[in-house]
Amino acid sequence: MSSNSGETPEPASAGEPESGPSRSREPREKQGEQEPRSSRPGESRETSQQREAAPEEDVQDAVPHPRPVPAHSGVPAHAGAAKRTAPRGPAPTHTGRRAQQRPAHPTQPANWQQWQPTPHEPPVWIGEISSDEPARIRVATLWCAAVTGLLSGLLLGEGLGLNLLIVTVPAALAAYFAASEAGRRLRPWTLVWAVGGVALLSVPALRDAGWPTFLAVASALGLGSLALHGCRTWLGVILGPLGLFGSLGTGLFWGVRGVRERADGSRGRWAPVLRTAAVAVVLLIVFGALFASADAAFADLLGGLTPDVSVADGPWRTLLFVVGVVGALAAAHTAAAPLLWDRITVKPGAPRGRAEWALPLIVLNLLFAVFIGVQLTVLFGGYDKVLSETGLTYSEYATQGFWQLLGATLLTLLVIGLARRWAPRDGARDRTLVNAVLGVLCVLTLVVVASALRRMDLYVDAYGLTRLRVSVAAMELWLGLVIVLIMAAGAFGGRWLPRAVAVSGAAAVLIFGLISPDALVAERNVERYRTSEKIDISYFQQLSADAVPALDTLPEPLRSCALEGIERDLDGADEPWYATSWGESRARDILGDRPIDPQWEACSTMSWPNDSGGDRDSYDGGGTGDGL
Repeated sequence: MSSNSGETPEPASAGEPESGPSRSREPREKQGEQEPRSSRPGESRETSQQREAAPEEDVQDAVPHPRPVPAHSGVPAHAGAAKRTAPRGPAPTHTGRRAQQRPAHPTQPANWQQWQPTPHEPPVWIGEISSDEPARIRVATLWCAAVTGLLSGLLLGEGLGLNLLIVTVPAALAAYFAASEAGRRLRPWTLVWAVGGVALLSVPALRDAGWPTFLAVASALGLGSLALHGCRTWLGVILGPLGLFGSLGTGLFWGVRGVRERADGSRGRWAPVLRTAAVAVVLLIVFGALFASADAAFADLLGGLTPDVSVADGPWRTLLFVVGVVGALAAAHTAAAPLLWDRITVKPGAPRGRAEWALPLIVLNLLFAVFIGVQLTVLFGGYDKVLSETGLTYSEYATQGFWQLLGATLLTLLVIGLARRWAPRDGARDRTLVNAVLGVLCVLTLVVVASALRRMDLYVDAYGLTRLRVSVAAMELWLGLVIVLIMAAGAFGGRWLPRAVAVSGAAAVLIFGLISPDALVAERNVERYRTSEKIDISYFQQLSADAVPALDTLPEPLRSCALEGIERDLDGADEPWYATSWGESRARDILGDRPIDPQWEACSTMSWPNDSGGDRDSYDGGGTGDGL
């Protein structure tokens, strides 16, 4: 829009309010007559007019004015003024487009803005949870990230064991230095998450079974992320572990920027460090090779302590190095600028009336009570009577009930959560009603949990223990613990409940790994063999090295047949000390002291018929023909 004194204003477009008196012709003609020259040295006439007209926000909001030309662009300072003194022409035809309110680009004309796409604003919640930009990365953090990558490339190539704890130490130090630089303090819950994560990482160092190891490593990663974020709400505890993955890219760029800044300022100091490190490595390699060739015992010691690195493993080792560096930088960046998940608020549900809310839950409680009454009748009347009247076998009765009761427990937790959301909240009477109804439901659910575990115990007595059976039984026990925590929260307040549930889950995974499920499976089945002389040798061959101590107590030729598969796996794996678990090392010692001598004809015929009508008591894949 030109500011010439006699210019006719453009008509307002559809939906745009008409200009006030300040936009009429006469005031602008007066402004043109009284327009002063630049009041500042070097300031153009156009710049001066824009500065004086700045208080008129309605005019500037309606039509953007061209910005003054920067002094370094080479354009004369009086170019804007010369353009304003040009002869006036007829008013341009209005196109119907609304004038853009965004300021013009410094190097483009004002009308160029109307062709640009409007940028999309990010969601509000992203701005709420975002922290400030982290401070400059410390040198100690960079060194810890580099050491983490080096240890990852050297130690993690052969498997998981004590090496995972070794690699975690410099990564944790990198996060600590970054948090200290950001001014964060160590809080009690942060210490709980950190200690819990380290304890979970001891499972790969102690147990050989892969499935408890996977659960322990995944849980340790989640606890580590919670320690970095410091979450306390339900959404924070659930979404907190995801924040660490969001820092993978930003943490890497943050680290690269820090390295570049320090490299530009201290190029002369890096050369001596690199030369010193290179000389030390050369001396270690040369004299280490000489001493190893001079003494066989020293060679064995050196070979057991140092990683076995070959040129063929170069790509794999490089990938592990990159993963270690990126992971350490992500942890450090998260510690310096964590996502504030606790700022996300969920609006409480609309409270319902007492009758509308309580009646469905009371009906559900009555249904639970009737079911529990039937269970007590079965308990005192005996399972044999029920099985004879229904025509079911032990397998059908136990399996049919366990999965349904497990599903009922999960659905009850969902019902409790939704009921708390829409519960009436009008005074002490409503609180008493809510606590009473939900408390009765929790107590009845605990009885259902006990019934499900009793059915599983019946099934194990009849057909033995498997990995799947011990896993689902452990999950049912943990769900019962969660229900007890919910009851305690209803009585004493529930601000601590999200973190308590997370701690209970991590503790359950830790206990599950430390009790050695494969060893428990072997022990229970060996005991079953001694009482019923029923055994499945083929299932034992699928277990890990943790089961060797229990299987070693079997008589021959059962012992050799049961340990044949495990012994073959141990002989085929030549792992260094840092990638060997304590369970695997103990199994090697047992098999070394008492070698096996499998008799193939005897092992192939070792199966007994079961009571469910099948030809043999099969545990293929952790379950029988009924799916458990």
